[in-house]
Formats: sequence, C-alpha cells, structure tokens
Amino acid sequence: MVYLPSFLRDPIALILGEKCTETLIDRFDILEPTCLRFAISKALGIAIVAGGCIVKLPQIYKIISSKSARGLSLASFLLETMANFVNIAYSIRQNFPFTTFGESVFIGIQNYFIAITIMILNGQELLGMVAAGMLVVVAYLLNDSSWTSGNFLATLQALTIPLLISSRIPQILKIHKEKTTGQLSSFSVFNYFLGTLARIYTTFVEVDNNLVLVGYLLSLVTNGILAAQMIYYWNSSPKSSKLKKH
Repeated sequence: MVYLPSFLRDPIALILGEKCTETLIDRFDILEPTCLRFAISKALGIAIVAGGCIVKLPQIYKIISSKSARGLSLASFLLETMANFVNIAYSIRQNFPFTTFGESVFIGIQNYFIAITIMILNGQELLGMVAAGMLVVVAYLLNDSSWTSGNFLATLQALTIPLLISSRIPQILKIHKEKTTGQLSSFSVFNYFLGTLARIYTTFVEVDNNLVLVGYLLSLVTNGILAAQMIYYWNSSPKSSKLKKH
C-alpha cells in the first residue's frame, strides 16, 4: 500500500474519485484498465482546459499588435462563439464534468473578444457594440432554464454540429481564396487540432453522449483542414501583394 499525505491525496481523489484513487494511488495498480483510461482522460481534460485558457491569446496579440484583421473571417468567429455558448450551457445542464468542456468557457470568451475586435478594426464600431451586448444576453438566456428549456437546448446542441462546421468553412474558403493565412495564428490552429483530437478521447471515456462525440469528430475534420492550410501556405504572401509586384 502507498499512502500519500492528505494534501496530495485529497486533490487527486477530487479529480479521480475515491475508487480510482484507491486503485491507482493506494494500491499502486496503475495498469487497471478502467481507472487508467479514466485517469488519462482526466489528465487530457485538464491539459485541454489549461490550453483553452491561452489558445487564442497569440491570435489576439497578433491582431492587436498589427492592428489588422486581414485574413480573418468574422463569420467564423461569430459562429464559433455561438457554438461555444451553446456547448457550455448544454454541458452545465447535463452535469458533465468541467474537465470535459471547460475549455469552451475560455475559448468562448476569447472568441467573443476577437469577433468584436475584428468589427472595430473594420470600422464597424457601432455594430461591434451591439453584437457585444447581444452575445452577452444570448449567453445568459441559454443558461437560464426559465428561458431555454432542456429540450430546446438539446436541439441547439445538435445544431452546433453544422454550426461548428460552418464556422470553419468561411475561414477555410478565405485562406483558399487569398492564398495566405494572413493574421491567423498557427499556435491557435494547431492547438485546436490537437485539442479536438484529445477531446474525442475524453468524451468517449467520460461522456456517454453521441451528440457531443459526433460534434468533436466533425470538428477534427475541419480543424485538420485548417492545420493543413496553415502548413501549405506557411510562407505565402497575400494575393494582392503579389499582384502589386507585377
């Protein structure tokens, strides 16, 4: 038997539960399949949530430092923000562990900021202020059961699947058209791709919900396309710049 001090064991038990803590820590049976899968899922979940706290920060820095939103699709960020808000509300209502959806909270906030910033940089300050207020109201209503029923929220969650795909398509098409990734952050793109891959595993292990799983599987495809474009157009210059040289 292995005994850890309570200040070390208690946080582990809080994450893994008493049963798996006894198996993996106290008895040191680290190859027990059920608890091992669960522990890996929790570790990945925590890593994804931690990554979600910073995944869009390079993108935000890139936009602010360059004072440009070139190459970024406003529609993509707005659609993704809405999908984030719906996913957060649905996950909370379903009592999913925070480690299975927590990154959506932080990514949603960052997407919200990016979308408003794009509007401002495009000279749409009034639209940006209106959108900022409306998105906050929508987020509140989604989390208020008196306004949004569980069945309706489940329907919205199902709609986030095409919504997530739709949020990537404008960006994918914009990159294809301009032959450059512009101000799109490579860190954000690759982090998203790897995070989605890991999230599929955590959803499969911890969340018995095919609706959520399908959403992540389809997100993996679109995130993979963006990652491939990022590599393909890594050193490409904007199309307009090439034309000016001629």
